[in-house]
Amino acid sequence: MIDKRIGKRIKEQREALGLTQEQFAEKIGVTTNYISTVERGASFPRCEKLILLLNGLETSADAIFCDVLDHSSEYRASYLSAQLEKLADDDKKRILEMVELMVKQANENK
Repeated sequence: MIDKRIGKRIKEQREALGLTQEQFAEKIGVTTNYISTVERGASFPRCEKLILLLNGLETSADAIFCDVLDHSSEYRASYLSAQLEKLADDDKKRILEMVELMVKQANENK
C-alpha cells in the first residue's frame, strides 16, 4: 500500500532529524496520535498537513514520494550518490563496477 511506504519515509526522515513523535508533533503543531497514524500508513495527510510535514521534516516531496512516483529517478540517483560518498573507497569501487556492468548490459539489450 502506498500510504505505508510514505509513512515509512516520513518516519525515517523524522528519526534522521533525531526527533521523537512527540517532539515532531509539537514542532509542526499536530498531535502525536496524528504523526503515529501517518507513519503507520493508516491515514494520508491532506495537502496543508502534508506541507507542514515536509517543512517540519526539512525535506522535499521527492524524498518522501521517491518510491511511489514513476518519475523520481533523478532524486533517487542523487540520493544514492550521496549514500555512496559515505562509503569506504573499496565499497564505492565495488558498487560502481556493478552499476557500470548493469548499465552496459542494459545498453546492449536495447
